[in-house]
Order: sequence, then C-alpha cells, then structure tokens
Amino acid sequence: MNSEQAPLAERLRPQTLAQLVGQRHLTGKGSILRNAIEQGKVPSMILWGPPGTGKTTIANIIAHTLQVPFYTLSAISSGVKEVREIIGEAREKSNAILFIDEIHRFNKGQQDALLGAVEKGIVTLIGATTENPSFEVNSALLSRCQVYVLKPLDEKDLIQLMQTALETDPILREKKVDLKETEAIIQISGGDARKLLNLLELVCQSAPGDLTITDKLVMEVAQQKIALYDKSGEQHYDIISAFIKSMRGSDPNGAVYWLARMIEGGEDVKFIARRMLILASEDIGNANPNALLLANSTFEAVSKIGYPEARIILSQCATYLASSPKSNASYMAVEAALQAVREKGDLPVPLHLRNAPTRLMKNLDYGKGYQYSHSYENSFSPQEYLPANLVGAKFYEPGKNPREEELRKFLKTLWKEKYGY
Repeated sequence: MNSEQAPLAERLRPQTLAQLVGQRHLTGKGSILRNAIEQGKVPSMILWGPPGTGKTTIANIIAHTLQVPFYTLSAISSGVKEVREIIGEAREKSNAILFIDEIHRFNKGQQDALLGAVEKGIVTLIGATTENPSFEVNSALLSRCQVYVLKPLDEKDLIQLMQTALETDPILREKKVDLKETEAIIQISGGDARKLLNLLELVCQSAPGDLTITDKLVMEVAQQKIALYDKSGEQHYDIISAFIKSMRGSDPNGAVYWLARMIEGGEDVKFIARRMLILASEDIGNANPNALLLANSTFEAVSKIGYPEARIILSQCATYLASSPKSNASYMAVEAALQAVREKGDLPVPLHLRNAPTRLMKNLDYGKGYQYSHSYENSFSPQEYLPANLVGAKFYEPGKNPREEELRKFLKTLWKEKYGY
C-alpha cells in the first residue's frame, strides 16, 4: 500500500514528538517520557488510555527516534509461538523494542512468555491497553514496566488535527474544504484521533470539488458509512438493549447480529457476558436452569480467553439463550417480595424459625416448635415460614412452561390450596 492509498490517520501519523498532538503531560518539554526518549534510555512500559489517543504512535516515535530494531504484535491475533519467535530474533540484536497492541488480551501464559525476556533486557516491552493494567496485566510483568496514562484528546487538540490534515495532507489539500462546524465530528469521534481522521476523510470524499463541512453533513455521512458504536454513549445502550430484547424475544438471528455489532465495535467481552448472565436468570430462570450454568461458564471462559476466540463462545451462549424457553417468574417473585418488605417493614421472624444458640433464647421460646423437614414424609412439614402479617402471601408463580409446570405440580402436592398452585 502506497502512502496515497493508506487511510488519512496513517498518512498523518507523527514521526517525531514535535508532530504529536496531545499527551503534553507525557511528551512535552521536560516530561519524564520525553527525557527518557531523548536520552535513549527508554524503560519497558505500559501505555494505558482510550482508543485513538496515540499509544501506537508513541511506540513508533520511540523506535524511529532511537533507530533500534522494532517488532510489533497484536494480542488479538498473536500467541505464545509468535512471542517466542520474536524473542529468539531479538537475542541476536541489541536494544530491540517489542510493541504489543491490546496487551490486556494476552492470557497469563502469553504474558509469562514475555516476562523472562523483559527481565533479561532482551527486549524493551511497550504494551498498549485500553484497560486498567492493574487488573489485566500480570503483577510480575507489570512490576517491571512503567505505566503511562494517556488522556482523551480535547476539543482543541481535535480541531488542530483536522486543520493540520486539511493543510498538509497531499490528497485533502487538493480541494478547498471549509471546516465550518465541528461539534458533530468531535462528538462522534469521542476523543479518538483515528476515528476523527477516518470520519473527516469520509466527509471530504462525500462530494467532488470544494466542500463546506457542517454538522448536518457529518451526521449524514456517519449514518451512511459508519456502524456507529460508542462504548460510553447512547449507541452503547441502544445496542445492548436490542441484544437483550432479541434473546428475550427468542430470536437467535437478531441476538447474534447485535452481538456482532458489539464485537465489531470493540465492546468488552465481560460486559457482554455479564448481561447474558443476568438474562439467564431474569428471563429464563427455572424454565431452563441450564441457561444460568452456561452463561456463568461463558463469563468465566471469555474472561480467560478474550478476543478473537471469545466471539465464538459469546455466540454459542447468545443463540442458546435466545432459543431457550422463557420465564421471568423468579424475577417477579423477588420483586413482589421486595415490595412486601417495603410496605410492611421489618416484620418479626416467627419464634419457631429463630436461632436459639443460648439458654436465654431457648427460655424465650426461640426455635420452639420448629419441625425439621427431613424428619417428615417426603422431607416436608406444612409449618408456616412467613411472618404473621404475610401468612398465605404468594410471591413465586411458576411460569407456564414444561419445567416450571413440574414445579407447580410438586408445590401443589405439598401445599394443597394454601398458595393457590
């Protein structure tokens, strides 16, 4: 790919600290990281910050400035084998830098493969992450790295980026572009420089000849060209809502589509799995108890594996939950019980159900008359378990599905007409 075919964000990628926009607290004159780069004594480091804030760019600037062997890996597509191959090559060279994008997606084994090389100085590690490294990076590896926090670009930085692009990029400067309004393009970019420049390029390509950029034009182009997904904005909540409602509505096709939208948008695997875990109880419950087991296993599995393989596990769980019988009976039961607590207050526990660890409590009849269920036929005694003011109250109404109909039949056998089962 030649320079003119490369995306605008790549064409404008800074080669020196002087060209970098933003992150002045790290790369401005007199800053710790700038001093380290200028002295040629760069430590292993973790660059932690939101997407599009310059993590990859800073790594490239370090390699370009120091003129040392530079290796790069993506944690999404690389494993222990690739890490070991690069470490093997780096042994033959000096001062090699290994840049690993999205290092938080490396599992423990992959991170452990790096540890020895970092300790021995075979490579200087630069890891980039959007997640808190305290939680996502092994403590042994983290202790050998400096952590630098990158901030989202502010409005001034983003406008400067766009003006620089329009003035210096050989393709964009061929046409006269008036940057009249910037609110929409800045809002959609969310402080992500790469996203901003990609959208700016799309807008500039939307019409031949001279162009005036307005908020209306930006929104039209964004809706047509971009699958908008902002992990912290309205789109985040709309898409997760569509995902949940598709599973609740027993549509595996809708569920897997909205899942794909979240995956493509870089949504956190734990967030997706957590919402499926909730749905398994709230919307399926005792209609299919296996749903909760699968959802819990999914959460544990994707927490260990991460992307890209996690997409398969998420899809398996989402399609299973969508295809499962539904019941919100457990959810409705606890909501009804909570309402009773709020309305009736802290009702006293019946004496026969109270704990009696001391002689005084026994003398006050705590536990007196309690019937140990297993001492009775079918391990059941029809004693009262609710406070006096709630005797006969029914909170759990089994759903109308085969499994809960079995529960209803069992409860009716035990309680006869007491609860109306």
